[in-house]
Amino acid sequence: MTLEPKEQELLLHTRLFAGVSPSGLEPLLNTLHAQRKCYDAGEYVVHEGDLVSEVGVVLSGHARSLNTDESGEALIISLVEAGSFIGILLAASRERRSPVSVQAQEPLEVLFLPAERLIHPETAEQDILLRNFLDSVAEQSLTLNDRISCLIRHSVREKVATYLTRLAREKNAREFSIPMDRNAMSNYLNVERSALSRELSRMRADGLIEYRKNHFRLLDL
Repeated sequence: MTLEPKEQELLLHTRLFAGVSPSGLEPLLNTLHAQRKCYDAGEYVVHEGDLVSEVGVVLSGHARSLNTDESGEALIISLVEAGSFIGILLAASRERRSPVSVQAQEPLEVLFLPAERLIHPETAEQDILLRNFLDSVAEQSLTLNDRISCLIRHSVREKVATYLTRLAREKNAREFSIPMDRNAMSNYLNVERSALSRELSRMRADGLIEYRKNHFRLLDL
């Protein structure tokens, strides 16, 4: 397998490949039988109900994981970008079927690694990957916990404040762009779009935030 320099750098900065040498990355991927797959915008990487036996690492593009409610509406569970994992919790749990779908929002490239080869290492470098794999599972669980921390808030303002302050901590900045438009943001926070727009306007009037489209600056949060 041949990777572009930027793809090598991306992988080496993920938790899964921490400690792997640059020169050993491509031989390791070949040993693991890694495969690159490409998806068009709107195409599904994983369907709800699928058995997942591979861990995906996004090389480029954006996607989102979705869950369909009883009315048939697709709810955003999480957002996926370059360096994000796809199916890591499911690959670790083996026989559980996916409760979500993962859909590409734009042309997407994903590197897939068979979970069995991660779980049963045969070399010292693969042993590093096993430890990193367990760390990555924990990290993904924390990401889902971040979403839950937004959903359990009672008011729209609390949901927005929780989400924006978490992003500010992650980016170590008070000004940043969020990776979604208003529709996606309202879906992610599980609030009506009109209610979200009203609350954002009120928060701006109260001197808490400034924003333009998906770019935000926190003033007093």
